[in-house]
Amino acid sequence: MMNRRGLLLSSLVVGAGMNNRSVLAGPSQPANAVAFDVPAGACDCHTHIHGDPARFPFFAGRVYTPEPASPEEMAALHKALGIERVVIVTPSVYGADNGATIFGIAARGTSARGVAVIDEKTTDQDLDKLHGQGFRGIRLNLATSGVSDPQVARQRFQAAADRMKARGWHVQIYTTPPVIAAIKDLVADAPVPVVFDHFGGAEAARGVDQPGFPELLDLVRSGKAYVKISGAYRASSRAPDYADVVPLAQALIAANRERLVWGTDWPHPDSVTPPGKAATDVTPLLRIDDGAVLNQLAVWAPDAVVRKAILVDNPARLYGF
Repeated sequence: MMNRRGLLLSSLVVGAGMNNRSVLAGPSQPANAVAFDVPAGACDCHTHIHGDPARFPFFAGRVYTPEPASPEEMAALHKALGIERVVIVTPSVYGADNGATIFGIAARGTSARGVAVIDEKTTDQDLDKLHGQGFRGIRLNLATSGVSDPQVARQRFQAAADRMKARGWHVQIYTTPPVIAAIKDLVADAPVPVVFDHFGGAEAARGVDQPGFPELLDLVRSGKAYVKISGAYRASSRAPDYADVVPLAQALIAANRERLVWGTDWPHPDSVTPPGKAATDVTPLLRIDDGAVLNQLAVWAPDAVVRKAILVDNPARLYGF
């Protein structure tokens, strides 16, 4: 008899139009135990749920198709890591449909918050409903959609900040350091908190002096922006310790430990469709050891007080736990 994951995989394969179940291993789980005491109330601030596509269909304009990742698999991850709270972010593959994220939050209960994707059709009443379901911010994913034009980024950020200021939600942005430099003045004057994903899109090999990263440090230092020190594997290819990320992480922590939060980026979708494949073909999830990644936080922040700020205090303030 096919189990629940088998049913999801079968549904996804049919929906995506390809038969590649043999390469779909499912979301990774930690191989290494956490080597430090994780404080009570710790939060994983960047995750995604990929639901059954028969129930949560993908956006037709997506640039990749991930395999499933369920709330139960996420719960197993966090049990292994000693993480109590979670922030679930709607991934680009759903467009402005937040249904899978709502599903994930409901499964987790009061220990979960959400970050939504909205569009021009999203009403204030829709936002009110999302707030009641645990959402506390919206995401602008400029990186995956290929937006690098500073003027487009400025327009989209300003519109998002204006929309959110009446309700106190934050604006989360996935972009690159040069774009951050181009919108720095808007972020500094923003009426809402601003959060940058994944080290601000910095590349570890280019170091702390790469174009745009000093501007990101300025925003963090002044308290005008939060940064997720998440998805280290997106900044570096040096698995499993991502040693070249250390200078970036430590520079951000030195700038302002009260404006940093941590996240896994589980289930680690590969947003680059392989050559010769279509965006509707299923791309396997990346194999990341989140135990090893969490252990790097103790390298970036040897002080337990600083780790508690990053894992517990800052997320509680930003997401309203």
